[in-house]
Formats: sequence, structure tokens, C-alpha cells
Amino acid sequence: MKRSLFFAVILTGLFAGCASPDKRISRSPEVFARLSPEQQALVKQGKVAVGFGADAVLLAVGSPDRKWTRTDAVGVREVWSYTTWENDRGEALYRGWYHGADASPFYYLNYPSRREHEYFKVVFGPDGKVTAIEEDIPR
Repeated sequence: MKRSLFFAVILTGLFAGCASPDKRISRSPEVFARLSPEQQALVKQGKVAVGFGADAVLLAVGSPDRKWTRTDAVGVREVWSYTTWENDRGEALYRGWYHGADASPFYYLNYPSRREHEYFKVVFGPDGKVTAIEEDIPR
């Protein structure tokens, strides 16, 4: 029991640290340095704005849980989707479809009323810049 708890604490600490904008910035300081001061401020807050490139989005919110393509009258666009898993009351159990940055999904694999909830989407235009952001309105 002690050994399991020890490893759970270590894994949670390691993976939780990977999830912050500060940690992602520290791993890619050259990408961060290329952003405008306004973009840097948003990235530090974990926010995305129209006009961001993929590198800035990755710094701000991390890797997407899924990538989609959307075809419309303008052409083919890439859509990044971010998800969380909730219980039957809408309370978050953990984030990510499979975020290597979260050890807790394994605990909830057999949670009977677990459901996926897409809370954030980023749409990239043909030029590779964010053209639209869809965000769930908190309840």
C-alpha cells in the first residue's frame, strides 16, 4: 500500500508540473521569445487569441486531445479539441482524452457515469493562424 501511494504521489507531481504554461515556456523559451509582448502575457495566463500560431497555442494550453479537419466554403481548416471527463453531476474528474500529463484517468476508468465533455476548440485558418476559438461557458 505504501509503495503504491508513493508512486501515485510521484507520478501525480511529475505529470501535474507538465501541465502549466510556465513549464511549457521553460521547455521552449525560443518559441516564447518570438511572440509579441501581448501574446506572451496571454500565454502566461494560459489563454489563446485569434492570430496565434500553433506554437503559441501549444505553449498556452498544451497539446490537443484530438485534431480534426473542417471543410467549409473557405477550404480545409485544422481544429484542435480539448476535453475533460465529468461525473453525472457535471463535476470534472480529469482533463484530457489521453493527456500524458495526467495520471488520474486510470483511477476513473470504471467510473460508471463518466462522460467526455469538450470544453475548448481552436480553429486554424489556411495560414496556420487561429481564426476562431470556441470555449464552453462555465455553469
